[in-house]
Amino acid sequence: MVYLPPAFAEKRPEILINHIERYDFGLLVSQGEAGLVASHIPFLTERGGDQLHLQGHLARPNPQVADLARGGEVLAIFHGPHAYISPNWYETGPSVPTWNYADVHAYGTVQLIEDEEWLRRFLVRLSDRHETRNPVPWRMQDLPEPYAQAMLKGIVGFDIAVTRLEGKYKLSQNRPTADRPGVIKELEARDDGEPRAVARLMREREPV
Repeated sequence: MVYLPPAFAEKRPEILINHIERYDFGLLVSQGEAGLVASHIPFLTERGGDQLHLQGHLARPNPQVADLARGGEVLAIFHGPHAYISPNWYETGPSVPTWNYADVHAYGTVQLIEDEEWLRRFLVRLSDRHETRNPVPWRMQDLPEPYAQAMLKGIVGFDIAVTRLEGKYKLSQNRPTADRPGVIKELEARDDGEPRAVARLMREREPV
């Protein structure tokens, strides 16, 4: 479990799922015979009624595949924007430096999928999702079939039935009201997109 003070807890399902879909290159963590194992991979979400599924794939030689085959609980971590916060930005004090950030942890039970048609459909969805940003999108369907089949044999899919979502949005909610405008102003003045994204999340949560 993540350390989650009540002030930083984000519990709204639509916010948490939107976060996963926006920051979809996640970290899959599982417990294996040799200890904890982790892989950085792109995910897709699948919603069936009230049940959220996270889907992805791993290279067949990845030792995590054998660990996932045993089942059990896994954790997928989706890092959002983050930024250093200086005490000089506060109106009140004394204080110390800290870090503002947004993360979502998804826990669930995993099932491996080796069905070629499922894998093919998944990879088409995955590539289409990211290729839409390109002027001339690449299409998996245009690959020579022998090559596509060879590639499919080299991967294993998985489906995580999510049992719990935890969102930690640490955005200066624990600071006095007078301190937050200065933090937002400083973050918005940065050239880096990450601090600006943190500022945007802070503004969304400020009282009207």
